[in-house]
Amino acid sequence: MSADESRPGAFRSDGHAGGSRANRDRDRSARSLRFYTIADVAEMLDLSVRTVRRAVARGDLAVHRIGAAVRIAEADLKVFLALHRQD
Repeated sequence: MSADESRPGAFRSDGHAGGSRANRDRDRSARSLRFYTIADVAEMLDLSVRTVRRAVARGDLAVHRIGAAVRIAEADLKVFLALHRQD
């Protein structure tokens, strides 16, 4: 075990988080978050990538920018779809 893996809350190479129950619960909830690329969203909605990028540029679809990567949270996609639903 490396020095980093022996710290409470550190993620071990066998896929288990060390540390307290609160840390394990937090790690489990973080793993349940789903993020999609713009291309993923375009494919799921049968839209062009350009159309999804326009929705992002207008501020209709929230994104998370991590460095150069752009990701769309599943929860934000659900909000976007609910707001653009027509009955």
